[in-house]
Amino acid sequence: MNAWQRLSQQYRMKHVNHQIFVLMILIITVPLLIISVIIYFFSIQAVKNEYQSSSNLILTNLSFNIDQYLQSIEKGTLNAQMDGQLQNALEHWVADGDENSNDQRIQYGNTIEHFVSSIEMTIKNVDSVQIYAGSRVFYSANFNRSDYDVEDFTHEDWYLQTQQSKGGIVLFGTHLPFHRVNAKDPVISIARVINKVGSKQPLGVMLIDIRLDSLREILKLSETSKRNFTIIDSQGASIYNSERSTANANVPITLESQKLQTVLHAENGSFYAYFAGANSYINFVTSPYSGWKVIQSIDEKEMTKQAEILIKIILALAFLSLGTAVLFMFILSARVTKPIILLSRKVKMVGLGNFDVDLNSNRQDEFGVLYQGIRKMLEDLQNYIERSSMAKAQQKVAQYGALKSQINPHFLANVLETIQMKAIISGQRDVGEMVGILGRLFRIHIQTGKETVTLQEELIHIRLYVKIQQLRFGDKIQYREELSVNSETLQVLHFSLQPLIENAFVHGLERSSQAGLLEVSSEISGDDLLIQIKDNGVGMDQIQLGQLRNRLAQPSDTLDETHIGIKNVHDRIVFYFGDPYGIDIESQPGEGTIVRIRMPAR
Repeated sequence: MNAWQRLSQQYRMKHVNHQIFVLMILIITVPLLIISVIIYFFSIQAVKNEYQSSSNLILTNLSFNIDQYLQSIEKGTLNAQMDGQLQNALEHWVADGDENSNDQRIQYGNTIEHFVSSIEMTIKNVDSVQIYAGSRVFYSANFNRSDYDVEDFTHEDWYLQTQQSKGGIVLFGTHLPFHRVNAKDPVISIARVINKVGSKQPLGVMLIDIRLDSLREILKLSETSKRNFTIIDSQGASIYNSERSTANANVPITLESQKLQTVLHAENGSFYAYFAGANSYINFVTSPYSGWKVIQSIDEKEMTKQAEILIKIILALAFLSLGTAVLFMFILSARVTKPIILLSRKVKMVGLGNFDVDLNSNRQDEFGVLYQGIRKMLEDLQNYIERSSMAKAQQKVAQYGALKSQINPHFLANVLETIQMKAIISGQRDVGEMVGILGRLFRIHIQTGKETVTLQEELIHIRLYVKIQQLRFGDKIQYREELSVNSETLQVLHFSLQPLIENAFVHGLERSSQAGLLEVSSEISGDDLLIQIKDNGVGMDQIQLGQLRNRLAQPSDTLDETHIGIKNVHDRIVFYFGDPYGIDIESQPGEGTIVRIRMPAR
């Protein structure tokens, strides 16, 4: 074996380590990765479902709280309808105008401003309260009038919308305060017409500006780094956005138009969309009181952050298992594979005939037991080879002696003819006929040197043998043949039927007390020739039949085995034609035996 072959063989042996390594990857790392992917997707879906459920609940509560706050402001504005002093002051202020004396105008003005101050104190997070009566605006005492620049407010959009409501509440989304100079902080406004009690006569317009702090206080318990809220009106204008420090009613939210239309035209819903610079889960509800849309957005990455951590942990475990597999491969190579390779080399040397191999080992584990077992097996093998060699030598000597003692068939045939003539001369014709038939049998054996003969030739031999048996038993034995057309010309193994016929006489018919019947039939089945030998002798029980079948199925080289004739015929057929062919036997005690022979029809 050259160096390249030794290297290739060594590589193939070491490749076992690689196979074990790959196997560990397949049974540990790969399933762990698959499980991690499954867990990842399931955990993401579970987290999303949890966020969606909690988001819907939070959003519903927030919308309710906002409505409650706005309704509380509306109730505060109703005091203007119920306050008699305010009603009287506004009525005279608007109706009498400049006809009132200065003292009366001051008195009426103080009454209106006092009411404004009281409203401002009763409503939380109010930025300012104004009452527009006639051509004048009344503020609370806390405000500096120089901060306001009021001209003809009666033509402004907000004022006209309020007038058209005829006493109903009008909400104005986030905007800078009307008429305030250099205003920076946006507000939300609620306006309504103050009507005279008991009639629809307008006495003035009340405008309440509310700081965005009011909405922040409502939303702050739910606003986190994960959740952001946006409130828009029915036109899509921004009222509140938790991500902006300032806003106005004309700034639209950053949502694609199709999704925005979904929000504007539906009462509630949810979807995933690109919002506020990130892919987000968005759900919304519509306030029954204000008609505002309260929108909640959650960054999808924030939703799945915990799942991302989980997948990182599982991936870390997968890589840890990979490292463990590598370490295990090296340990396995040092403690298992290399000793196996060494042992296999020694066993191969034994197979090549070299029994001088050191199989000693100091290991106390299974490998030590294996080395001891192989060493013991090697010793037993050496002893067996010695005994076998001696037995084969003795067998050859015995076979040689048996061959020397055999009688020459030509000499035996000539002697039988001489005995036949003596019997005829002595008047013993039955004996002479038997001896003559026996001589003819020997002549057929001498003259035929072929391996196969036709079925017809084989049956001639059988008929002579049966004739001898009939001379022995008289009318007790009947012989019958049933041959299919054209089967007699087919080839069969020479002397394949005579041992079976002899076996039928010796083990079946001779032992039976009733009249015997021996039948030989043939049949062509496809490409096979089926020959059946049937007798009505004593038969065999199932134990004997099983033993005989096992004997036919197993190889044997013994010389004194019972039923050696059947075994010999079966082995010859299998050797000559192949495994599909041979002998099959059926038997029942007291009913007889059937021997079926299968050979190719040729």
